[in-house]
Amino acid sequence: MSNLPLAQAVFRKSSYSDGGNGCVETCVLGSRRLVRDSKNPEGGVLALERDVWAAVVSRIKQGAYDL
Repeated sequence: MSNLPLAQAVFRKSSYSDGGNGCVETCVLGSRRLVRDSKNPEGGVLALERDVWAAVVSRIKQGAYDL
């Protein structure tokens, strides 16, 4: 993860967020999609390749996870 230029990352919250800190933030950085906890933006970042991110989002929309 240290090889990613995180200083260039611009994260955003979902437009479905209620304005609180109870959601994740995402960022596109090169070919990766980054995800972090909005309550802890200085914490860890999950980096997923584009196709993996698309699969995760698809499964969320299908209701596969208890979210």
